[in-house]
Amino acid sequence: MPRRETRDRTGRRAGPAAWAAGVLILAALVIVALTPAANGAARRAVRLAAAMHSIPRKAAPTPTPRAMPTGTPFRGTPTVGALFSTTSKGGLGSHFCTASVVDSPRKDLAITAAHCVTHRGGVIKFVPGYQAGKAAYGIWTVSKVIVDQAWSSSASIDDDVAFLIISPRRGGANIEDLTGAERLRIGPTASLPVQVIGYPDGEDQPVTCRGRTTLPLPHQLQFDCGKYTDGTSGGPFLLNVQPGTGDGIVIGVIGGYQQGGDLPQISYAAAFGTNVAKLYQTAIKQS
Repeated sequence: MPRRETRDRTGRRAGPAAWAAGVLILAALVIVALTPAANGAARRAVRLAAAMHSIPRKAAPTPTPRAMPTGTPFRGTPTVGALFSTTSKGGLGSHFCTASVVDSPRKDLAITAAHCVTHRGGVIKFVPGYQAGKAAYGIWTVSKVIVDQAWSSSASIDDDVAFLIISPRRGGANIEDLTGAERLRIGPTASLPVQVIGYPDGEDQPVTCRGRTTLPLPHQLQFDCGKYTDGTSGGPFLLNVQPGTGDGIVIGVIGGYQQGGDLPQISYAAAFGTNVAKLYQTAIKQS
């Protein structure tokens, strides 16, 4: 049963002093009603009650709202890049999502959100370290997309993860040889300090922000920071990022619940569990 609140005439919630004053006033009125000879005692009680009611009450301090952090544009990192569509002539179209290179035996895998690459026609290109229209680490072709059956059949929010097999260059070099790679972590992921990177649509450089993960839903991570708009889907949640290389440990990618979040200041990711571990092994076998 909800707790009721008693309020005075100003609409403020009645405090202990107001309750005590009310009790005294009621007692005084009872005394007057029962015995006229007690009028003096009643008047003293009324004066005491009035004095208690007039005691100034210190207002409760108004809590200061916590400032929301905002994603900051930066020059990028070799391991994280933008996914591009291609034109009819084979050139780069516009970028639409984010992906990151992950460590693998053949050094040819990247990870993104499944909703970014499912049912997308045409050739997908990956540009790691993309910044200001430049592809310092080359333009790479995605040869195969690996998603979980649970995503293919029902778009399960806990399986909004995809591995990308990246074709080697003509000389045989694989993408990880040039960019380095993030390591994959499977396991508990709540309340961890992360750096999240993503490429907003229409921008020529990524944004980055640091914060802590929460677990608002089972198997779903949450990260709160502004400016994570469309295009940042697939961006990695990274632990222990190394200052020089940008290599770290990826524990999630923007996606999952609401395909990553309906608001730019709230981002979600499917927590990496045994399903993602199995999907990773499948990608390794097919690369």
